[in-house]
Amino acid sequence: MGPKEHDSGTGVRPHVGGDPAHGGRGPDHDRETVPRQRRPEPGRGGGDGHGGRARTRPAPLARRVLRWSAIVLCVLILGTAGAGYLWYDSLNSNLRKAALHLGDDKLDPVEPNAAGQTPLNILLLGSDSRNSDENVRLGGARADRGRPPLADVQMLLHLSADRGDMSVLSIPRDTRVTIPRCTDPEDGTVYQERVDRINASLQNGGPGCTVATWERLTGIPVDHFMMIDFTGVVSMADAVGGVPVCVDANVYDRRSGLRLEQGETTVRGERALQWLRTRYGFEDGSDIGRARAQHMYMSSMVRQLKSGTKLSNPNRLRRLAEEATSALTVDHGLDRVEKLFDLANELKKVPSERITMATMPWVYSPGGSYVLPKEGEAEQVFSMLRRDVALDGEDDGKPAQAADPTGPESPSASPSKEPTADPTEPAVDPSSVAVRVFNGTGGVGHAPVSGRATAVAGELRSAGFTQTVADATPRSRQDTVLTYAEPGQRAAALTVARALGLPEDAVRHAAADPGLALTVGADWPEGATYPDTRDPANPSPRQEDDNRPPPELDGLNGMDRDACMHVNPVATW
Repeated sequence: MGPKEHDSGTGVRPHVGGDPAHGGRGPDHDRETVPRQRRPEPGRGGGDGHGGRARTRPAPLARRVLRWSAIVLCVLILGTAGAGYLWYDSLNSNLRKAALHLGDDKLDPVEPNAAGQTPLNILLLGSDSRNSDENVRLGGARADRGRPPLADVQMLLHLSADRGDMSVLSIPRDTRVTIPRCTDPEDGTVYQERVDRINASLQNGGPGCTVATWERLTGIPVDHFMMIDFTGVVSMADAVGGVPVCVDANVYDRRSGLRLEQGETTVRGERALQWLRTRYGFEDGSDIGRARAQHMYMSSMVRQLKSGTKLSNPNRLRRLAEEATSALTVDHGLDRVEKLFDLANELKKVPSERITMATMPWVYSPGGSYVLPKEGEAEQVFSMLRRDVALDGEDDGKPAQAADPTGPESPSASPSKEPTADPTEPAVDPSSVAVRVFNGTGGVGHAPVSGRATAVAGELRSAGFTQTVADATPRSRQDTVLTYAEPGQRAAALTVARALGLPEDAVRHAAADPGLALTVGADWPEGATYPDTRDPANPSPRQEDDNRPPPELDGLNGMDRDACMHVNPVATW
């Protein structure tokens, strides 16, 4: 099946010409060509750093993947090495810092659950900066030296509130989006709102504008970012000691130089780079197959690092920690190694079988020069992450909650998912229920819808909830949510939800607000009652199957040890 027939991937089909807004590079600037009639000659091709010589320069996409891998490595390495060394001050000085958000509007962070836990959303960025001799050497394109960098790798790492799962969602660099107005904090330059490819957002003042763009596109509040450039990435990828990969037939890709026998091989050095570069050797020869191979590589690498078998040498650990911190730019919330170490400990809690790596569902634009989020399916994925639902489809789809001390579980038990309401549960007298209503419709690319809190509060008072008040405190969120502070208030919260037509997954046990607090989100811009999910002419953003990923989502499970790349028949030997 050709690339047009796929709905997910990491690149676009070839087109003619470059894009002046991107330094003359079009979305297929890493496009490769390869003769398909000539078969590989025995004994020729790439090496693995132990005798073979790579004859081709690394493709930009391969370098982007290596940068993404290095970001993950930075966190995991610091988590492994940090506890054993006390040179934090020198490592802290290596870290570069930048503002988290450069837009005019920012989404509110997710409220903590009753156990005080919140999910974490970390944007992982790979910059193609050529701001040093080393970056130019690694990245090529000397003519681009001094050009503002592009964010050619963009992946959101979502860590669930209960630390039971992690989802990593990538967005293709050529996705056409609205980049919001951003202000450079260094010189005060104001970059006006425009429509462009998402990787260009980094040029509007730095990573904080890319964060603002992600929030505008997805409605997901971003807590932190980590960005890495070319420098030190290759040596970090090599130093972990090799990654097992698998092919279902002998493969030789003349363009990348990859030459492997059928079955599993541990790749390192040049051969690992060849694996990440290979396009024509896998599946149908498109970027779809290459993306799948990269997900397999990264998933296997994470398993290796979590097992601890590759990070036992103290000198290697010290060198990797120094290289990791020197290669990173982070927001001020991650400005010290101690904070990165704490983050690494959080990531290490996630079982490998609950790690999922996927790409945003997308489609080609008319003409194929860029890609667009796939209508319906992309928003479904964004909604899952906003509601802290894992992309592996193994959640029951309810937000994480603390154990109810009035129930059979101990208060010290791990948070569980929100229980299903008992249909026989009696309704609470509305006049006894106090509710505060907030207008949270602003901050996602448009101004707040005036009067939303007042209108919904009025509807509740008309329904008998006479203690309802509209709170003028501004808020900003994509999804409407009704929170209750004490377990005993759940029945009252469900009574309010039924009166407004809110779905049950909008009712959450959270400690952020006392009593009952209803925040009207951008998904409810008008009307006195929430859009009815049963009315096909007026569908709600929350459908019954929204707690399951779209069928075509290209998710890869972190414990899939049997994954094996299908070799393109033209590249066998």
